[in-house]
Amino acid sequence: MNNEALQQWVEQVSITYFGRPFLHNATFNARLKATGGRYFTRSHNIEISPHQLVAFGHEETEKIIKHELCHYHLHIMKRGYQHRDPDFKTLLAHVGGSRYCQTLPERAQRKQQPFRYKLVCIKCGMEYLRKRKIDPSKYACGKCRGKLKLKVIDNQNAT
Repeated sequence: MNNEALQQWVEQVSITYFGRPFLHNATFNARLKATGGRYFTRSHNIEISPHQLVAFGHEETEKIIKHELCHYHLHIMKRGYQHRDPDFKTLLAHVGGSRYCQTLPERAQRKQQPFRYKLVCIKCGMEYLRKRKIDPSKYACGKCRGKLKLKVIDNQNAT
């Protein structure tokens, strides 16, 4: 699906569920991985994650479109368009939009990865496990304030 097809889809969903036209731009943004879509208050444009469409299909993506259109229409009508506003919650429930998007499979897998790095204090031997690589020169041991040394853990031999 390309941006033109997405634009038509968003316009059709807007007319069908909200009874109002969508007069701005809707585009895909492949950089959106932790979120399903976003609405820009200044330009009134909407961006949708193509990863959600690939991973979960048209039904879930349409719920994301409804969510972003709730922001859009409420903001245009000068009503409460933020997640915490009762107007937003009511409209979202009325049109059947999703409150949260699903986590992409590759992001869920990354969260379950074991620790890859170990920081070891040179002075007292205290160990700190980390999933991400950090610069040990910027940190000190929380126990004795000693210098830390970074070690890579080989998880493939551990299983």
